[in-house]
Amino acid sequence: MEEKNPIQVADRLFGALELLAEHGAMGLMEISERLDLNKSTARRILTSLMYLGYVRQSSRNEKYELSMKLVKLSSQLLERRNLPRTVRPYLRRLMELTGETVHLVERDGTEVVYIDKVESYANSIQMVSRIGSRLPVYCSGVGKAIAAELPAREVEEIWRGSSIESRTEHTITDYGIFLENLEEVRRLGYALDREENETGVVCVAASLKDYLGRTAYAFSISAPVGRMPKERIRELAEYVLALRKEMQEAIEN
Repeated sequence: MEEKNPIQVADRLFGALELLAEHGAMGLMEISERLDLNKSTARRILTSLMYLGYVRQSSRNEKYELSMKLVKLSSQLLERRNLPRTVRPYLRRLMELTGETVHLVERDGTEVVYIDKVESYANSIQMVSRIGSRLPVYCSGVGKAIAAELPAREVEEIWRGSSIESRTEHTITDYGIFLENLEEVRRLGYALDREENETGVVCVAASLKDYLGRTAYAFSISAPVGRMPKERIRELAEYVLALRKEMQEAIEN
């Protein structure tokens, strides 16, 4: 059974908005014909939209067109959907809970880019990472966290498009082992970088979906290997998974 809008006038109002958005400035007759409305009804719809500020009428040719009010609404929506700003309080809380440096990255092709960092000042050793710097997907915890959520074909494209090299003695350079690593990520819910990108640094990472449901972001806790025995890694992983759930809820809402 086809559902109908219980408020018929809403169909007509939004129908007019969508029509003008698709075709640009239009005359009253053309609008009434496209919307299958008589002229007087179409005029009332347009007059209402003009009163609300969504439509304006040209004094030159009397055609109707959208105002900038929709652009303003879109900008406000996108501003609220600013993922880095949304999750930053959680990144800071993660740093405070663990005492370790926290990063946020966004995927860009075969690489990830640092877009935020909350440095831990509780420790004398600080991470050399910088906002704007890049890492390969294949040898970073954040990269693997994202890759584990992608379709197999896209994962293969990332691998084939990367310059696979041993950045450290721990770097995974075999595609089969890389795929096994991604299976582990899916099973655990988080990814590990065991000195694969930088000697002496271990990372615990998890992916994040944006407001459209695309896996394009990830965050991580990074610490010197000397502070990351297995027990500590498991402890940090629990924090990562708990905060990931909270961050995802904040993004989606």
